[in-house]
Amino acid sequence: MAKLGPRALDLYVLTSAHLSPRRGHEEIAAAAIEGGASAVQLRAPELDDDALIGLASSIAGRARSKGVLLVVNDRAEVAAASGADGVHVGQGDDPEGVRRRLPEPMVLGVSVGDVEEARAAEAVGADYVAVTVWATATKPEAVPVGIDGLREVVVGAALPVVGIGGIDAGNAGDVLGAGAAGIAVIGAVAAAPDPIAAVKELRAVVDAFREER
Repeated sequence: MAKLGPRALDLYVLTSAHLSPRRGHEEIAAAAIEGGASAVQLRAPELDDDALIGLASSIAGRARSKGVLLVVNDRAEVAAASGADGVHVGQGDDPEGVRRRLPEPMVLGVSVGDVEEARAAEAVGADYVAVTVWATATKPEAVPVGIDGLREVVVGAALPVVGIGGIDAGNAGDVLGAGAAGIAVIGAVAAAPDPIAAVKELRAVVDAFREER
């Protein structure tokens, strides 16, 4: 199983074509890398496998040169074929089966809603888990657990926990203060007037929090 560096997940940017019709996934990913993200997830359900392989392959070299983790949402085979570093899946995507199909040393992330799901993800070989903190229009089916719920998962699970959902520069410190290994954002970057500046602002918040600790 891949080993994540201590800050590999601290600023995790997801791409979204829905939130940025004037920008493509590659532009958002490039902004994330330039702005100082530690991880980028390509979340592109609208693309077929061939198109997503091409997109991920195009971004992989740039991400690797900057030490940025590149993850593909849901599709393990696409991640493996494109040179990405890993895949992120949900509860309905058979994390155990994905782990078996994922070549070493690729990373597996799993979305969870509570401590039990986090421990189950760890048992099947996940490298990190993600928890929805606040409601988000980008994933309306996810049930937000709030800061207290996030803290429960952090305390009860051995894996790094990333907070996602409704996070921006104004509340990122609350998520990190609850013990999360990092913050994951979609709209705060994809919908920003200047995505590079948005990532830099988030980077400054994360770095300031780490320095205070």
